[in-house]
Amino acid sequence: MRLLMLGALRAHTGNGTTARRIQDHLEAAGHSCTLVDISSCNPPFAVSNLIPSENFEAALGIHLYKAGRLLQGSGIPFGIIFGGTDINEDAKCDEKAKVMGRVLEEARFAVSFTESMKEAAAVYWPRARNKIYVQAQGILQDSSSLRLFLLICGLRRVKDPLYLVDAFAEWHQEEPSTYLIIIGPAVDPLFAEEVKEKIKRADGVHLLQEISQEDLHALVKKCFAVVNSSISEGMSATILEAMDLNVLVMARNIPGNAAIITHKTTGLLYSNPQEFVQLSKSLIGDPFLHKEIVMKAKEYVTKHHSWEHERKAYQNLVLMLQ
Repeated sequence: MRLLMLGALRAHTGNGTTARRIQDHLEAAGHSCTLVDISSCNPPFAVSNLIPSENFEAALGIHLYKAGRLLQGSGIPFGIIFGGTDINEDAKCDEKAKVMGRVLEEARFAVSFTESMKEAAAVYWPRARNKIYVQAQGILQDSSSLRLFLLICGLRRVKDPLYLVDAFAEWHQEEPSTYLIIIGPAVDPLFAEEVKEKIKRADGVHLLQEISQEDLHALVKKCFAVVNSSISEGMSATILEAMDLNVLVMARNIPGNAAIITHKTTGLLYSNPQEFVQLSKSLIGDPFLHKEIVMKAKEYVTKHHSWEHERKAYQNLVLMLQ
């Protein structure tokens, strides 16, 4: 099939990257797919002239308003891929919302990257709900280009694993390479179900079941930071192990965590979800500081939390029980 793909295709834009990736998928299946930037479609009826001249049989448009209005009435079947600003911003304008509603009525299907975006669209155009499909954007890259934040804890209320979820999901919309991975057993089964339901609706946040210590350490070594969000801690072994594995630690500012972390020296302490995101962004932009904190944390844990020292201490203490 000869396909036209219409969108804002400037280099280094999200829509442009998405378009080229989808083009590759379609051409791998044997179709011919031509990318056309909407900025070249002036006046708007240029698309209607382009279709017969290039013998296009169908089309895809990225952005319900910008591309959709150009494909409306084009005479060939088309599908729409939501861009983000079309649903989050343009739909707030009554005039644009009416145009987009008519586009959706004519489109064979629409694609939303997330469930939340689909639900937002369905609020504006409820009759289109059944033709909106959710397909997350694919990523073909090694893990070094992703920023994984690991929250390792048993699923119980004192660990407060949902504390950062909303703020992180919002940040993921802005920076899709960031992910929060929550790993741990369902210590409190009822609360664990609450966590699962919440995370289902949170973009960029994933829940993993408990995994082996060996696999966990391998994952920790690949992550950008280990996160602690507990309401209360004695002394977190997870934090100390992360320090020992040369991994950055970001922990909620509570007494148990502040006792082993010096802010911006051996780790980062945050007092609310917004500060967590702010600190994360600043650290991503300062790799030298990241490296320095990791190095000083390793020095700290080696000096003050030696396994050998602990071993000797307990061996001596137990003698008091004789």
